[in-house]
Amino acid sequence: MALAEDLDRLDVSIRQLHAKWDQFFAGAEKKPPIELQAEVDALVKRYANTEIRNSGDRFRYQSLTARLTTFSELWQKRLRAREEGKAFGMHGLRAEQLTPSPPAAAAPMPRHVELPPDRPPSFRVGSGRDDAAIRALYDRFAEERRRTGEGAPPPFAAFQQLIAQQTDRLRSEKSVAAVDFRLETKDGKVGLKVRPVK
Repeated sequence: MALAEDLDRLDVSIRQLHAKWDQFFAGAEKKPPIELQAEVDALVKRYANTEIRNSGDRFRYQSLTARLTTFSELWQKRLRAREEGKAFGMHGLRAEQLTPSPPAAAAPMPRHVELPPDRPPSFRVGSGRDDAAIRALYDRFAEERRRTGEGAPPPFAAFQQLIAQQTDRLRSEKSVAAVDFRLETKDGKVGLKVRPVK
Protein backbone atom coordinates (compact mmCIF):
# COMPACT_ATOMS: atom_id res chain seq x y z
CA MET A 1 0.00 0.00 0.00
CA ALA A 2 1.28 3.45 -0.97
CA LEU A 3 0.16 5.06 2.29
CA ALA A 4 1.90 2.49 4.51
CA GLU A 5 5.10 2.88 2.47
CA ASP A 6 4.89 6.67 2.69
CA LEU A 7 4.39 6.48 6.46
CA ASP A 8 7.47 4.26 6.77
CA ARG A 9 9.40 6.75 4.63
CA LEU A 10 8.10 9.66 6.71
CA ASP A 11 9.19 7.97 9.95
CA VAL A 12 12.72 7.38 8.63
CA SER A 13 12.92 10.88 7.12
CA ILE A 14 11.93 12.56 10.39
CA ARG A 15 14.72 10.67 12.19
CA GLN A 16 17.21 11.67 9.48
CA LEU A 17 16.04 15.27 9.66
CA HIS A 18 16.41 15.24 13.45
CA ALA A 19 19.99 13.99 13.13
CA LYS A 20 20.82 16.58 10.43
CA TRP A 21 19.51 19.46 12.55
CA ASP A 22 21.51 18.18 15.54
CA GLN A 23 24.64 18.11 13.37
CA PHE A 24 23.95 21.64 12.13
CA PHE A 25 23.48 23.06 15.64
CA ALA A 26 26.61 21.21 16.77
CA GLY A 27 28.65 22.80 13.99
CA ALA A 28 29.27 19.57 12.06
CA GLU A 29 27.17 20.88 9.14
CA LYS A 30 27.55 24.38 7.71
CA LYS A 31 23.97 24.77 6.43
CA PRO A 32 20.62 23.75 7.94
CA PRO A 33 18.94 20.76 6.20
CA ILE A 34 16.39 22.90 4.34
CA GLU A 35 16.09 20.55 1.34
CA LEU A 36 15.38 17.48 3.48
CA GLN A 37 12.94 19.56 5.55
CA ALA A 38 11.08 20.54 2.35
CA GLU A 39 10.88 16.88 1.24
CA VAL A 40 9.47 15.84 4.63
CA ASP A 41 6.97 18.73 4.64
CA ALA A 42 5.83 17.79 1.11
CA LEU A 43 5.25 14.19 2.22
CA VAL A 44 3.18 15.40 5.19
CA LYS A 45 1.11 17.75 3.00
CA ARG A 46 0.34 14.93 0.54
CA TYR A 47 -2.06 13.43 3.11
CA ALA A 48 -3.03 16.59 5.02
CA ASN A 49 -6.40 16.97 3.30
CA THR A 50 -6.94 13.30 2.55
CA GLU A 51 -9.36 11.13 4.49
CA ILE A 52 -7.40 8.20 5.91
CA ARG A 53 -9.96 5.46 6.48
CA ASN A 54 -7.74 2.95 8.27
CA SER A 55 -7.66 4.02 11.93
CA GLY A 56 -4.17 2.55 12.48
CA ASP A 57 -2.73 4.47 9.54
CA ARG A 58 -4.57 7.62 10.60
CA PHE A 59 -3.20 7.38 14.16
CA ARG A 60 0.32 6.76 12.88
CA TYR A 61 0.11 9.72 10.47
CA GLN A 62 -1.14 12.01 13.25
CA SER A 63 1.62 10.82 15.62
CA LEU A 64 4.33 11.40 13.03
CA THR A 65 3.05 14.86 12.10
CA ALA A 66 2.75 15.82 15.78
CA ARG A 67 6.35 14.73 16.39
CA LEU A 68 7.51 16.68 13.33
CA THR A 69 5.63 19.79 14.47
CA THR A 70 7.19 19.59 17.94
CA PHE A 71 10.69 19.23 16.53
CA SER A 72 10.14 21.92 13.86
CA GLU A 73 9.06 24.47 16.47
CA LEU A 74 12.11 23.63 18.56
CA TRP A 75 14.48 23.88 15.58
CA GLN A 76 13.04 27.27 14.60
CA LYS A 77 13.45 28.60 18.16
CA ARG A 78 17.03 27.35 18.31
CA LEU A 79 17.75 28.82 14.88
CA ARG A 80 16.23 32.18 15.84
CA ALA A 81 18.15 32.23 19.13
CA ARG A 82 21.37 31.38 17.29
CA GLU A 83 20.83 34.14 14.72
CA GLU A 84 20.13 36.62 17.51
CA GLY A 85 23.18 35.48 19.46
CA LYS A 86 21.08 34.43 22.44
CA ALA A 87 21.42 31.32 24.58
CA PHE A 88 18.66 28.88 23.79
CA GLY A 89 16.33 28.18 26.69
CA MET A 90 13.54 30.74 26.48
CA HIS A 91 9.80 30.00 26.54
CA GLY A 92 10.04 27.09 28.99
CA LEU A 93 12.47 24.98 26.97
CA ARG A 94 15.68 24.05 28.73
CA ALA A 95 18.88 24.90 26.91
CA GLU A 96 20.17 21.99 24.86
CA GLN A 97 17.65 19.53 26.28
CA LEU A 98 17.83 17.47 23.11
CA THR A 99 21.59 17.02 23.09
CA PRO A 100 24.20 16.00 25.66
CA SER A 101 25.20 18.85 27.95
CA PRO A 102 28.46 20.43 26.71
CA PRO A 103 31.02 22.29 28.80
CA ALA A 104 30.21 25.98 29.27
CA ALA A 105 30.64 28.17 26.15
CA ALA A 106 31.20 25.15 23.89
CA ALA A 107 28.97 24.10 21.02
CA PRO A 108 26.74 21.08 21.75
CA MET A 109 28.16 17.79 20.54
CA PRO A 110 26.18 15.88 17.92
CA ARG A 111 24.47 12.84 19.39
CA HIS A 112 26.39 10.37 17.23
CA VAL A 113 29.72 11.35 18.82
CA GLU A 114 30.75 9.05 21.66
CA LEU A 115 31.35 11.08 24.80
CA PRO A 116 34.21 10.34 27.17
CA PRO A 117 33.24 8.41 30.33
CA ASP A 118 33.46 11.51 32.54
CA ARG A 119 30.88 13.35 30.37
CA PRO A 120 27.95 10.93 29.94
CA PRO A 121 24.98 12.40 28.04
CA SER A 122 22.17 13.75 30.17
CA PHE A 123 18.65 14.91 29.39
CA ARG A 124 16.46 17.18 31.51
CA VAL A 125 12.76 16.37 31.74
CA GLY A 126 10.58 19.09 33.22
CA SER A 127 7.41 17.02 33.56
CA GLY A 128 5.88 13.70 32.61
CA ARG A 129 4.38 15.45 29.60
CA ASP A 130 7.68 16.84 28.28
CA ASP A 131 7.34 14.88 25.01
CA ALA A 132 10.27 16.44 23.10
CA ALA A 133 12.75 15.76 25.90
CA ILE A 134 11.48 12.21 26.46
CA ARG A 135 11.63 11.48 22.72
CA ALA A 136 15.23 12.75 22.58
CA LEU A 137 16.16 10.61 25.59
CA TYR A 138 14.51 7.58 23.96
CA ASP A 139 16.32 8.15 20.64
CA ARG A 140 19.69 8.33 22.40
CA PHE A 141 18.83 5.30 24.57
CA ALA A 142 17.90 3.30 21.45
CA GLU A 143 21.08 4.44 19.70
CA GLU A 144 23.24 3.36 22.64
CA ARG A 145 21.50 -0.05 22.82
CA ARG A 146 22.22 -0.61 19.13
CA ARG A 147 25.84 0.49 19.63
CA THR A 148 26.37 -1.95 22.48
CA GLY A 149 24.58 -4.78 20.65
CA GLU A 150 21.69 -5.06 23.11
CA GLY A 151 19.16 -5.00 20.32
CA ALA A 152 15.90 -3.11 19.92
CA PRO A 153 14.69 -0.96 22.82
CA PRO A 154 11.22 -1.29 24.36
CA PRO A 155 8.40 0.46 22.46
CA PHE A 156 8.43 4.25 22.83
CA ALA A 157 5.01 4.29 24.54
CA ALA A 158 6.23 2.00 27.34
CA PHE A 159 9.47 3.96 27.71
CA GLN A 160 7.57 7.27 27.79
CA GLN A 161 5.22 5.96 30.48
CA LEU A 162 8.14 4.81 32.65
CA ILE A 163 10.01 8.14 32.32
CA ALA A 164 6.82 10.12 32.97
CA GLN A 165 6.06 8.10 36.12
CA GLN A 166 9.61 8.48 37.46
CA THR A 167 9.68 12.19 36.66
CA ASP A 168 6.32 12.97 38.26
CA ARG A 169 7.11 10.82 41.32
CA LEU A 170 10.48 12.49 41.93
CA ARG A 171 9.09 15.98 41.35
CA SER A 172 6.35 15.26 43.87
CA GLU A 173 8.51 13.56 46.52
CA LYS A 174 11.53 15.88 46.28
CA SER A 175 9.70 19.10 45.31
CA VAL A 176 12.05 19.73 42.39
CA ALA A 177 11.52 21.54 39.10
CA ALA A 178 12.91 18.85 36.81
CA VAL A 179 14.77 15.55 36.63
CA ASP A 180 18.04 14.84 34.81
CA PHE A 181 18.34 11.41 33.18
CA ARG A 182 21.88 10.25 32.40
CA LEU A 183 22.71 7.27 30.19
CA GLU A 184 25.27 4.90 31.63
CA THR A 185 26.78 1.83 30.02
CA LYS A 186 28.09 -0.80 32.41
CA ASP A 187 29.16 -4.34 31.48
CA GLY A 188 27.73 -3.80 28.01
CA LYS A 189 24.29 -2.82 29.38
CA VAL A 190 22.74 0.62 28.86
CA GLY A 191 20.94 2.01 31.90
CA LEU A 192 19.53 5.28 33.17
CA LYS A 193 20.51 7.23 36.28
CA VAL A 194 18.27 9.95 37.60
CA ARG A 195 19.10 13.15 39.46
CA PRO A 196 16.49 15.61 40.79
CA VAL A 197 17.14 19.23 39.75
CA LYS A 198 16.03 21.99 42.10
